[in-house]
Amino acid sequence: MNEHPSRRQVLGTVTGGVLATFTGVGTAAAAAPAATQTYTPPALRAWPSLDSGWRFHKGDVPGAQAPAFDDSGWGAVNVPHTWNAQDGADGGGNYYRGIGWYRRRYTLPSNLSGKELFLQFAGANQVADVWVDGTHLGQHQGGYSRFRFGVTGNLTAGKESVIAVKVTNAGNSDIAPLSADYTFQGGIYRNVSLYAIDKLGIRMLDYAGPGIYLRQRGVSASSATVDVTAKVFNNHTSSRSVVVRAVITDASGTVVADKSTPPKTVAANAEWDVVQTVTITDPRLWNGLADPYQYSANVEVRDATAGTVTDVVTEPLGLRSYHLDSTGFTLNGRHLGLHGVDLHQDRGPEGWAQTDADHEQDWSLIKEIGATTVRMAHYQHDQKDYNLADAAGVVVWAEVPLINATTDSSAFTSSTENQLRELIRQNYNHPSIVFWSIGNEQNSDDTPTNTLLANLADLVRSEDPDRISTYANDLGNDAKVASHADTTAYNKYFGWYGGSIGDLGPWADGLHQAEPSRTFAISEYGAGANTAQHALNPSGYSSNFHPEEFQSLLHESQWKQIAARPFIWGSFVWNMFDFASDGRNEGGQPGINDKGLVTRDRATRKDAFYWYKANWSTAPTLYLTSRRWTARTDAATEVKVYSNATQVTAALNGTLLGARSSSDHIFTWTGVNLRTGTNTVTVTASIAGVTHTDTVTWTLAGS
Repeated sequence: MNEHPSRRQVLGTVTGGVLATFTGVGTAAAAAPAATQTYTPPALRAWPSLDSGWRFHKGDVPGAQAPAFDDSGWGAVNVPHTWNAQDGADGGGNYYRGIGWYRRRYTLPSNLSGKELFLQFAGANQVADVWVDGTHLGQHQGGYSRFRFGVTGNLTAGKESVIAVKVTNAGNSDIAPLSADYTFQGGIYRNVSLYAIDKLGIRMLDYAGPGIYLRQRGVSASSATVDVTAKVFNNHTSSRSVVVRAVITDASGTVVADKSTPPKTVAANAEWDVVQTVTITDPRLWNGLADPYQYSANVEVRDATAGTVTDVVTEPLGLRSYHLDSTGFTLNGRHLGLHGVDLHQDRGPEGWAQTDADHEQDWSLIKEIGATTVRMAHYQHDQKDYNLADAAGVVVWAEVPLINATTDSSAFTSSTENQLRELIRQNYNHPSIVFWSIGNEQNSDDTPTNTLLANLADLVRSEDPDRISTYANDLGNDAKVASHADTTAYNKYFGWYGGSIGDLGPWADGLHQAEPSRTFAISEYGAGANTAQHALNPSGYSSNFHPEEFQSLLHESQWKQIAARPFIWGSFVWNMFDFASDGRNEGGQPGINDKGLVTRDRATRKDAFYWYKANWSTAPTLYLTSRRWTARTDAATEVKVYSNATQVTAALNGTLLGARSSSDHIFTWTGVNLRTGTNTVTVTASIAGVTHTDTVTWTLAGS
């Protein structure tokens, strides 16, 4: 087995899960070192970015993989890049789904000569074929996971090489998802890079995972035990005597645990999987929003004969324990209400081609609203999202892209299982991830669908027996599809896709009373809103009229229903942001699903955003609703405020409307009459001893 298979697809070949039986266990233990000892991992790996300097052509071009192919007429692009940023969000359901070609020239620096080289793609949707200098490295199927190809034998220092990539987002019955309510944007829409590591190092081709895996056991305030699995690979043509060292450091770099294996001879072109168990005394726990503290787990590979460190990998380690039962979710022994949002990776106008700054903006808004949990729907997200969740202390639901439908074939089953395995291996060490989802909204409850879901649930237990498997169901309480995962959640749109706004609570009561021991969450609920459409206390909506006020009324009611039922272990608003769904044409915005709490361009927080902020966040909140309804035709109106104050005072055109108290964060003044022309509404409130003010201006047209 060679770690640099330059001509084969680089999907993992390891049998069993991350926690399979290993061939070596570290036994040379050292006591926890003195608190004054610090550790800085040596920078041994090179990781140059290949994001810039690409040429792109939309459409198929036979022979474009050839090094001598003339791409001078192609467009110049950088990645991340998608060809559906515009046509995938303009309505009509006719966006381009087909082939796109990318080409880039690269010269390997001389200082990387003799290294093991791996070409990494963080995401390309959904089938990617990769060539270097005309040699086909392989094909990756699945549009959301990271993948790597070994290119040691393909790149020569000082010689210019041509990297060619053919990507297609055409529908493929063998690859999930087959369909969904969002645009399947094509392209190399995440980063591209090159890894250069020593020939004796941590394995790079374990489903493109980190090669070290941190299994937490017995985490408490007094101690935490962690099994540190390292997958070492010797790419030399002769054997090596190897020592693996695991060093746990706190956020300041102070060593809190340190353990090394005895030397072991690893044959040429062979792997050694080793588990070392370390204990951290009196750990500082990863404690959600209150204290998302992280240690670092550093794994060194040493050539024992030469006495040198050849490779080191550092992974986040947030120590925590969690539990789920019919009374709710607990983190580190304390109940934690999981309330939050669903998240798509789309934004306007970039589409899926998001930068790190884009992700950071998204997470600043998620933190602002006070979410304690995020469902990263409906697929594996960029690593930046999981890193930001770790740092924010937000509990994450991660999901495989099995949506709506399945194909009853071995190819589809294999592809879906592979996408789930990639999701778990690549994200195993993120402390924020607690839930692995095996799918969303299967339209059928038939035998093939249930067989696949059962297989996926078993795969989660094999790969990661400690986390909780889940599933988002919309087929009813008794559907078999809801029986395979450890817990089930429900997508419920009462008041939007049938029923009435007030039906959510009674539905939950009925399910809980029928099965008191059942654990369940609400994985989606919500309503659309166009920030340019308004009405006073609307009783409903129409296909082309999605008043912002109706979205607010629905969320006011349904959050109250959820909050009153602690046996619902989690709830997720659909969606944090408006997103592209090219087949839609509603609410005056073709191509957009407008259920977000924030507009697709992130420019506008809708009224409902502040409803949740007033309920979830401890930050002072005082917000006048209907502020974008600036042009009025009726004098009679009301003033409504969302706030976490206990009392709010309002004035219209300098005349006091009085003070209101509220226990539900909603403050309303009815019977308000506007005058012709400009009207200024001002509200004030004292929150934590500080006076806050908000103002809106409404203009009433003359008769």
